[in-house]
Amino acid sequence: MITMASSFFASFAPIALVFFLLLGNSSAQLTTNFYSTSCPNLLSTIKPVVQSAISNETRMGASLLRLFFHDCFVNGCDGSLLLDDTANFTGEKTANPNSNSVRGFDVIDNIKTAVENACPGAVSCADILAVTARDSVVILGGPTWNVKLGRRDSKTASLSGANNNIPAPSLSLSNLISKFSAQGLSTKDMVALSGAHTIGQARCTSFRAHIYNDTDIDSSFANSLQSNCPATSPSGDNNLAPLDLQTPTTFDNNYFKNLVNKKGLLHSDQELFNNGSTSSQVTTYSNNPSTFNSDFVTAMINMGDISPLTGSSGEVRKNCRKTN
Repeated sequence: MITMASSFFASFAPIALVFFLLLGNSSAQLTTNFYSTSCPNLLSTIKPVVQSAISNETRMGASLLRLFFHDCFVNGCDGSLLLDDTANFTGEKTANPNSNSVRGFDVIDNIKTAVENACPGAVSCADILAVTARDSVVILGGPTWNVKLGRRDSKTASLSGANNNIPAPSLSLSNLISKFSAQGLSTKDMVALSGAHTIGQARCTSFRAHIYNDTDIDSSFANSLQSNCPATSPSGDNNLAPLDLQTPTTFDNNYFKNLVNKKGLLHSDQELFNNGSTSSQVTTYSNNPSTFNSDFVTAMINMGDISPLTGSSGEVRKNCRKTN
């Protein structure tokens, strides 16, 4: 919104109009009380559905958190990831980082149904993703925060954006920093957000090269993974391993302790602690869980601010899988 307004000002607007539009733009930004009138029971409607899904399958918490990440990195936090392909529309679900990988769409459907029953037509799917990500972290033992709301849903999606913007597990540290910087996120944000890998699992195809080819990995750790992830694809491609071997269903700082011990599952994980510019931050988080939690909260809020559709932009979808 600010960028569009700025170019408009430069081309046309006198000072008074600039000031007026800036005021209008600021009122359209995200706020923690956005639904206080239109859906006052929103948070208490969402959390039980998230709790039920995680109780049924603990891994789902990580999957729901990942949906928010993969949505925000493609044209902002706009719910575009949730759109299904149709005969005339190609969404983001078949992109390489998402295909056979992102999951939890049925849980989002269940949440949307509950929210629509409580507040018909009021709450966007993009905002549901934001709240669901927070609830998942809290339910698995992580920190809480006040989620900023007021996003609207995109009517479009970008397959190319999903293929190009979402960081791959094979990236170097410099490329990781670049991918996050392109979204307006700092290197500090990047390391903190990577701590989300304290929960969840990854497929063999994502870590095969790291456990067979890389030298920055504990040899016994690599060997322990190889039996479930054969060297030659496609054998075992979809076999899973926990991103945090010790406590894969608890949101804590063990992920960073693993990196210090060269036990990061993904190449991109271990890049954060490999004699580079982020190694000291990893060490800090491995020793100070409260510092990690605080920085993770800040980074999640920053990520949630990526290019939201607000005001009259986009729409509030009735069904998260398709436009109205």
